[in-house]
Amino acid sequence: MSPRAFFRLFTQIQMMPVLESGEETLVGGQAVMEGVMMRAPHSYCVAVRKPDGEIVTEESPLPRLSEKYRIFKYPLIRGVGTLFQAMKLGLKALRFSANVAMEGIEPDKNGKKPGELSSWAITLNLIFSLAFFIFLYKFVPLYLVTALQKWVPELGGRIAFNAADGVIRLLIFLVFLYSVSRMKDIRRVFQYHGAEHKVVFNFESGQPVTVENAQRFTTFHPRCGTSFLLVVMIVSMVVYTFIPFDGFAMKFISRILLLPVITGISYELIRFAAKRRGSVLATLTAPGLWLQRITTQPPSDDQAAVAIRALDGAMALERQQGGELVIA
Repeated sequence: MSPRAFFRLFTQIQMMPVLESGEETLVGGQAVMEGVMMRAPHSYCVAVRKPDGEIVTEESPLPRLSEKYRIFKYPLIRGVGTLFQAMKLGLKALRFSANVAMEGIEPDKNGKKPGELSSWAITLNLIFSLAFFIFLYKFVPLYLVTALQKWVPELGGRIAFNAADGVIRLLIFLVFLYSVSRMKDIRRVFQYHGAEHKVVFNFESGQPVTVENAQRFTTFHPRCGTSFLLVVMIVSMVVYTFIPFDGFAMKFISRILLLPVITGISYELIRFAAKRRGSVLATLTAPGLWLQRITTQPPSDDQAAVAIRALDGAMALERQQGGELVIA
């Protein structure tokens, strides 16, 4: 894998929408390279447009994790399970789209073309992405606030310390998000992200799902993973306040170990907010809608057509399985 391809895949993994749709929803999806993945309760379909204009798909049944393992029906635990399944499916969809993209790469001077993306390449990139995430969002904020304590004694209190830690983490996230949004490849992914949202809105409205109808809807959707990421950051600030450690090393280790707990709590808050749009907790997701001005962009008709093809494939497979198309 070339350095450019590695960096492109790394950036895609970092920007991979987290929890685009939980098990409490009927349909949802994720943008990938030149395409969209759509999932129904028990199926998914990835649709990708090739350089020659042809749309290719990959679809498969997708059993709910909570139906296979009863433990994932319980609060907090179900959030971790849903995140794991979303990440696993997202990586699978991303690999398919990357392989389609590589088909359009011209041969090098020796007449060789890149082969399919191997499992080790995905694994290596995933490990690197996870290490980058821990370093950028756990180590760096903690290190900076610890250093600031020498000049600002008021940061010695747990509330002040973790508030400053959280603000720095949020600023890092915003700067990173804006920076990658300037990249041409990522901007196209954000356009497909907008297409996914428009088509989901179209489907949820009950109107016939067409390009013309989908384009009438907004790209800002309340179930976007952007909202989840912001809730995670807010929950982190609160949870870290109760950590009874003062040393840098133990604080850092506890931040890593508490990731599943924070994920579980954040998922429950998002789930509650989605069912009670007028509640106080629902306001936690509002900043995510604002940030979607960056993470979603107006799609072209061709991009909306790809999202519709992905939805049609997922729903057709759902009907073949006899799945009940209702919101849980």
